[in-house]
Amino acid sequence: MLKAIFGSRDKELVLQYLLSKQEGYASKIARFYDLKPSQILKQLEALEEGDVLVGFQVGRTRLYKFNPRYYFYPELEALLKKSRDTYPEELKEKLLYNRTAPRKKNKKYILKGDTVETEL
Repeated sequence: MLKAIFGSRDKELVLQYLLSKQEGYASKIARFYDLKPSQILKQLEALEEGDVLVGFQVGRTRLYKFNPRYYFYPELEALLKKSRDTYPEELKEKLLYNRTAPRKKNKKYILKGDTVETEL
């Protein structure tokens, strides 16, 4: 949808992924979209060079997220959210679903407002 503005569909996909998941690395983003990691890495590096993203090392992996100091971040975020409405439902759900780690077996649920008694 925004290929004409960003210059490539891959760049739009990278930005959409990072907007919905907050952070990511090249191979994980590539796996998410079933693309080659080299395609995604090229876009991540270009966006980092343009100060749209910030990258940092975590072990041997380079993790990327939006640069909160990027001047046009609020406008970019609004544009990406608006363009997401044109995506197929399946892709929208995949982007908006954030998987968390599984719960420990027999772990009690503590709801907001409940008091918790601890043993000392």
